[in-house]
Amino acid sequence: MCRNIKTLFNFDPPATEAEVRDAALQFVRKLSGFNAPSKANRDAFDSAVNEVAAAAQRLFESLETTGRPKDREEESAKAKARSAERFGVKQPA
Repeated sequence: MCRNIKTLFNFDPPATEAEVRDAALQFVRKLSGFNAPSKANRDAFDSAVNEVAAAAQRLFESLETTGRPKDREEESAKAKARSAERFGVKQPA
């Protein structure tokens, strides 16, 4: 799966429309193999991004969880720590 697509469900505050669209764009780019489609494929590409974003939004609205919402800053810090450990980069104090 594309590493640039991040989990967006169950965050406080909830994912924004822009975050959902950005994830949809990354997903369609991965599936199509296009970073920027040609003029001939632009309409199909943009339509796919819109459909994936809408489907993701419907998914989020229908999901239920008993877990507490995740904190964005806390999750970001965890991701940075995992990355530092994986790539051997020292974190600033």
